[in-house]
Amino acid sequence: MNAYQRRWLLLLVVGLFAASGASCPRMIRQVTNPLPRVLPPAAPLEKVIEVVNRNNSQIQSFSTNRASISGQGFPSLTASIAFQRPQRFRMKAEWMTGAEFDMGSNDEFFWFWMRRQEPPAVYKCRHDQFAASQARQAVPFDPKWLIEAFGVAEFDPGLPHQISYLPNDRIRIDTIRNTPQGPMTKIAILDGSQGWILEQHLFDAQRHPVGSSVASGHRRDPLSGLVMPTVVQINCPASQLAMRIDLGNVEINRLTDDRAALWTVPSIPGTPVVDMGDPNFRPPAAQTTATHSRRTTR
Repeated sequence: MNAYQRRWLLLLVVGLFAASGASCPRMIRQVTNPLPRVLPPAAPLEKVIEVVNRNNSQIQSFSTNRASISGQGFPSLTASIAFQRPQRFRMKAEWMTGAEFDMGSNDEFFWFWMRRQEPPAVYKCRHDQFAASQARQAVPFDPKWLIEAFGVAEFDPGLPHQISYLPNDRIRIDTIRNTPQGPMTKIAILDGSQGWILEQHLFDAQRHPVGSSVASGHRRDPLSGLVMPTVVQINCPASQLAMRIDLGNVEINRLTDDRAALWTVPSIPGTPVVDMGDPNFRPPAAQTTATHSRRTTR
């Protein structure tokens, strides 16, 4: 992956995963609070899926205005994050000098803008065009999957799952997902007592690691009674990215329907909107290379 692709990937994953330095094969141990067990020891797959989905399916939205993002190679950023099912997402981050990036997703598009991106643009793409678009040259995985990194993923009972039991009261579930790029494998590590999703490791069809997320600091929301993590970490081995997001006192199911502006592709003065789903779209790195090649051959 070249430097240009790493910059695009950074923008996408910074909103949805964060940095532990953990590689995909290594599973990270996490201390569990002494709570009454929700799952029996060595619970069968059906029971585990029921417990996970019972909590996570009720998380229809979450939001925080006091998040922070940190990682190697950039300063700590303050951020606001909001999510609403099925795939509405918005994260904006800033530093002392102003806004640094804006990324999001609505029912039709996902988009991202990065202050230091050259050339400057708001890049967007329809969800249903992503798999066949040139955007895949810069974004190696479907952005919709990234939302799962916050530990609110559900298990589809219709997909093939394989369960195994690990030391320290951990459960491992391997899931195969068919994608336009071939079958992808997701490994999820769960707390064997509470059913919390602690880790998620994604591999492509060639079993190359795509990304790993680690969730911690699980907290029960005082109003809804639902549980989600307050810290999310990611490691992307291919791009050598490692970052951390602290969500702060994230609020669950308190977003109202009058927040339509959250899910709107931003309009930034002097900045064009580039549709990556356009058949004529070429990533700027490819355009630069082609231009240089033409000049060389003249």
